[in-house]
This record gives sequence, structure tokens and C-alpha cells, in this order.
Amino acid sequence: MEIEFTNLLVVVAVGFTAPLLLGLAPGLRFPAVVLEIVAGIIVGPAVLGWVEIDEPVRVLSILGLATLLFLAGLEIDYDRLRGRVARLAGGGFVLSFAIAVAVGLLLRATDTVNDALFIAIVLSATSLGVVIPVLKDSGNIETPFGQLVIAAASIADFVTIILLTLFFSEEASSTTATLLLLGAFIVLSVLLGLAIIGAEHLTRLRDALRRLQDTTAQIRIRGAFVLMVGMTALATSLGLELILGSFIAGAVLKLVDRDTMMTHPQLREKLEAVGFGVFIPVFFVATGVAYDLDALGEASTLVQVPIFLAAMLAARGLPALLYRGELGARKTMVAALLQATSLPFIVAATAIGIELGAVEPGTAAAFIAAGLLSVVVFPATALALLGRERQEEVPARAS
Repeated sequence: MEIEFTNLLVVVAVGFTAPLLLGLAPGLRFPAVVLEIVAGIIVGPAVLGWVEIDEPVRVLSILGLATLLFLAGLEIDYDRLRGRVARLAGGGFVLSFAIAVAVGLLLRATDTVNDALFIAIVLSATSLGVVIPVLKDSGNIETPFGQLVIAAASIADFVTIILLTLFFSEEASSTTATLLLLGAFIVLSVLLGLAIIGAEHLTRLRDALRRLQDTTAQIRIRGAFVLMVGMTALATSLGLELILGSFIAGAVLKLVDRDTMMTHPQLREKLEAVGFGVFIPVFFVATGVAYDLDALGEASTLVQVPIFLAAMLAARGLPALLYRGELGARKTMVAALLQATSLPFIVAATAIGIELGAVEPGTAAAFIAAGLLSVVVFPATALALLGRERQEEVPARAS
């Protein structure tokens, strides 16, 4: 069978051009992922019709999603998920999910959505991959404020993926069956983690890894991808979701490879180079190519966009009020905006939801549009508030 790469060429060209255009216009402060999805819509069947989803694009797009969730798992900072920070972040998520369930039931009662629980799970997510760069750029990554926001986003990412897998796995016959499969998967993940810890303490193996890690073998990168693909294959073979396997793979790697003697100082940078340089842009551009723009053009669907955006802000933003005593009014507002920012999980979850009938294509299109707006508006507003706070602190210190 002859395989053509014309569609893939257009997709990777768009993935290259989008961040380059943003680099040429530094005044435009929004993530490249937004432009990648919008450009995918433009070159796709909905507008220009230059590209469609064929087998090469589909396969690389799936790898892009897996790599994105794998890197998200690597973002979890276990040292921050303890003590008062963990209690505040955990309490915030419980409140967040309660609000999301209430919003989901309200939307279901008005026939806006098909499944209230599915909507609640999607509304409870936060885009950790967007939150961390904002905190880094503003110099808040190591502050108590930054630690609290990252802890809250980490809990939201982890729990929503578990909940989506538990209640909306395609192959599972019941919630009980899914729970058993999920338990088996977690046990196997723990055993795998213990095996990796034991293997890396073997002197000959550790020395071999160090010799090969910077050669053409790039052995640690290969090992990381074996772990990611292996955990993803295990999850899907158990009837669980791909996103769970890849996310847990990243979380396991971060947990078991914490010793600085065992961790290559450039491992993270290399993994991000492969992920964000090759696979992840294909996923986002392909998401735009497959986007149902016609459904969004309907008035009944278009009106859902601001509703979902407000629902995201309510579900994830309001719980940030629990942090007010710890952070103060302004940083609480910033935390609320950052927690309400979500896109990759929305894209992945709505694709699953469409397959299972939990969400209509038009509703999914509106949800993704709301996610795009959240990524454009909320982090930019948060940065503006943080910048204003720094400007006010300078005269105060001078006086």
C-alpha cells in the first residue's frame, strides 16, 4: 500500500510556521498552540481544504497527544504535594468539582449538554503546561504563590484524567469493571516503578546508561519513550484510555528518577525538544484540521462558547477564594485565572466524549473554542495583574 505524506507535510509546515510568526511579533503574547489550532482549521476541510486527516497524520497526532500527557506527568512536583499547600490545593479541587457538577447538572437540565458528569470532569481540569510557563516568565515559579498554583493544577490534571478513565472508558462494561482495571493498572505501574529503581542501582547498568546517554544511542530518551509507549499500550490493552497511560508514565518517571546522580541534567530538555519539536505540534494542528467549524457556525452552538468559558471560570476560579488568606486579593485573582485555563485536556476529553456519545460534535466544538479563549485571555490577564503588582511594589520599597 502506497502511503502519501502530502497531508503530513502541510501539517508539519503549519507547526513550524505558527511559533515562528509569534516569534517575529513578540508583542502578541499568547501560546503558539492557539495559532496552531486556528491555522489547522484554516488549512483543513472547513476553510481552504489543503489537508485532511490520513493515516500518517493520525498516527503522529496520537503520538503527539501521548507525548503531551507524558510531559504533563513529568510536571508533577511531588515535594509540593504535601503539608498546607496540598491541603489547600486538594480542598480547592473538591470545591471545584462540586461546582462543576452543579454547573453540569444545570446545563443538562437546560438540554445544553448530554452528560452532566462528563462536563463536570472537563470543567475541573487545568492546563498545567500553560500555567508553568506563565509562572516562570513572571518569576513566581519558586514562590509560595507559584507552588500553590502548581500543586492545584497538578491535582486537577491527575484527578480529572483518573475520573475520565473511570467513568468514560470505551471498553469498560461498568464502573466497577473499570475500577478493577484501574486498580490493576496502578499496581502494575508501582511494580514497574520499583523495578526501574532497582535496575538503576545496578552499577554496570548505571555506568552503561551514563556512557550512552550523550552518544547517538541517546539511551535515556529511548528508555523514556519505551516507558511512555509501554504504559500507553498497557492502559489501552486493559480497556483504559490512552491519556491515562501516557500521563502515568511521565508521573512514574518523575517519581522514580529523582536522584541527581541518576538523572541526566539535560534529560528533561531533550524530551521536551522531541515532544514539542516533533510530535505535539502535529496533534494541535490536526485538532484544528478535524475541527467542526460548521457546527460552531450555528447560533445554538455559538452561544455555548461564552457559557462554557464562564463555567470554566466558575468551576476552577471560584475555589481560588480559599487561598485569599494565604495569597492576598490580587494573587488570588491571578490563581483563579490560571486555574481556569484549560485546552489540551478539553481537546482530548471531547474526542473521547464524541466517540462515546457523551457530548455532541457541536458542543465539543464550542468547548474547544472556550478553551482557546481561556488560553488567550486568562494567562495574559494574569500576567498583567502580576506586572501591575511589581510596579506597585517598587515605589513601596523605595519609600
